[in-house]
Amino acid sequence: MEALTTNGITIGVESFFQKKHSNPRESRFIHSYQVTISNEKESTVQLIARHWYIVNAAGAVREVSGEGVIGKQPTLSPGDSHRYVSWAPINTNIGKMYGYYTFKDTQSNEMFLVNIPEFKLFSPGILN
Repeated sequence: MEALTTNGITIGVESFFQKKHSNPRESRFIHSYQVTISNEKESTVQLIARHWYIVNAAGAVREVSGEGVIGKQPTLSPGDSHRYVSWAPINTNIGKMYGYYTFKDTQSNEMFLVNIPEFKLFSPGILN
């Protein structure tokens, strides 16, 4: 698992190759990833938006942005965590993802960014 703390919020990410949904002959490699968001601040925060960079082995970058995560904008009190699972397709057998979340401190209404650690996307056997 990759983990990174920014502005009092820790993001942990673990990725999984989805063989059942992938088709290497068609250059379709599907990966799921589990994200754990932990609030280590002394104030309550709300996740407002996400911005992802998805990079394939050729260096092509696809950006994905939107409100919240999987249709939610979770609010986390001090010490709380939120976990979700999502997925991403790439067209090469190896790649990576990274990005950032936009959070709001619910007490001060201050908006701040939290980095998502870079993590690898690879099909089994590629890193032997």
